[in-house]
Amino acid sequence: QVQLVESGGGLVQAGGSLILSCTASGGIGSIYDMGWYRRAPGKQRELVATITDSGTTNYADSVKGRFTISRDNAKRTVYVQMNSLKAEDTAVYYCNAHVRAILQSRSSSYWGQGTQVTVSS
Repeated sequence: QVQLVESGGGLVQAGGSLILSCTASGGIGSIYDMGWYRRAPGKQRELVATITDSGTTNYADSVKGRFTISRDNAKRTVYVQMNSLKAEDTAVYYCNAHVRAILQSRSSSYWGQGTQVTVSS
């Protein structure tokens, strides 16, 4: 059973930094796109950043220049380095990965359980 486990959330002051990690495990054949999404209170879940298996990245306009997504394919882990955090970055952050499980012919989208990031102003 494929699982994504996130870590690294917490409370930080505005202007500070955090790094989130997400590791995939369990019956994995191949991992394709990985990414981070977030859901702020009272809002819909939105894209933060994605990265393909070859390293091509995509960012939401709201985080460009402040957040950096990266991955370590050997460790099956995706990271997001978040700098210059703002109060409006407060949200639950979710890891997402498109994974082809062992013995499966197609990939499926998997989600982590979410990790809270709170930025105090």
